Amino acid sequence: MKKHKLFISFSATKRMPKADHALKKTLRAAISETLAFEGFPRDASVSVTVCDNAYIHSLNKEYRNIDRATDVLSFPMYEAGEWENEGDFGPIPLGDIVISLERTAEQASELGNSFLREAAFLAIHSTLHLLGYDHERGPEDEEAQCSRQRAIIERLNFEEEVKE
Repeated sequence: MKKHKLFISFSATKRMPKADHALKKTLRAAISETLAFEGFPRDASVSVTVCDNAYIHSLNKEYRNIDRATDVLSFPMYEAGEWENEGDFGPIPLGDIVISLERTAEQASELGNSFLREAAFLAIHSTLHLLGYDHERGPEDEEAQCSRQRAIIERLNFEEEVKE
């Protein structure tokens, strides 16, 4: 089976330090494993921005009309499966992932997870959104997305117990 390429553009907002090597490696592994788990059949590109709670709060308010910080936001380029209509002219741009590193650290502490494991979980969650999963559509969709998230995080082989 052909291994597909993954192109990731990493960026950070002004108030955040750039993602370090360990974080980038973890996020890349999580996104790549999600695409493999879902059988994504093409090369893909994803944009990942790391930020603080204030920045993600402003995005959450602007795009979802929710006036609070959140852990991760996904901005898909396509509706579920629409990318299949794209010609074979290079990697499929799946969309953008925005992760609050402040919220990631808070949740990791609350759940007893490592920071990198929590970041991987959020990248998996967000990548599934880029592929068309949406837990907010109802209980069946939520369970489908959650079961995939659990399976993928287990495949990444984090040493501590999975809490989510």
